Amino acid sequence: MINEHTSLEELAAVVSETLEKAGIIATLSGGTAVSIYSNNRYQSEDLDFVTAALVVDLKTALEPLGFVHTGQPRLSVFDHPKTIWYLEFPPAPLSFGATYVDPSKCARINTGLGSLRIITPTHSVMDRLIAAVAWNEPQSLEQALLVTEHSNSKIDWQALDEWVVSEGIQSSKEIVEYYEKVERKCPI
Repeated sequence: MINEHTSLEELAAVVSETLEKAGIIATLSGGTAVSIYSNNRYQSEDLDFVTAALVVDLKTALEPLGFVHTGQPRLSVFDHPKTIWYLEFPPAPLSFGATYVDPSKCARINTGLGSLRIITPTHSVMDRLIAAVAWNEPQSLEQALLVTEHSNSKIDWQALDEWVVSEGIQSSKEIVEYYEKVERKCPI
C-alpha cells in the first residue's frame, strides 16, 4: 500500500484512517498541514499527528503498514522503508499558543485512501504564527502566508483576528507585517 510513489497527502490519509480504525484520535498538524494547504509549495520532512495515544498503541496500529518505531531523534518517531517522510506524534492536547482545539473541530479531507483528520487552514495559520513569534522564525511566517494565499476563502479571519489578540501577540512586528502582506488590518 505505501511505496515510493505514495504522495504526502496519501500517506497522511492512510495513517489517519489506520489510527482511527484502531480507536486512536490523531490530528495532522505542523508543516504537513502547510504542505497540503499550500499545494506543496512548502515541503515538510515529517508528518506531525497530535495525539494522546501511547507509543505502544501507535506501534500496534502502525506496524502492519510497515512502520518501524525508531524513537530517533525523539521517542515518538516512526520510519517506513519505502517513504522519505517519517511520522512524529507530539503529545495532546492540540493547541496553538494557549488556545486548545478539540480534534472534533478540525477538518476532514476525504481521499481515495481514507479520511484525513487535519487542522483547519485557520488553525494552520495560527500554528505557524505562534511559531514565528515564539521561536522568532521567519520561515514560519512565510508558511502562514502560503496557507493564506492558497486557502484564503477557507480562513476564518474573525477567529484569527480574535486569536491574535487573545494570545497577546498583536504588537509583534512580525504579526503586523503578516497582516500587511495579506492586506488586512492588524486587529490592534
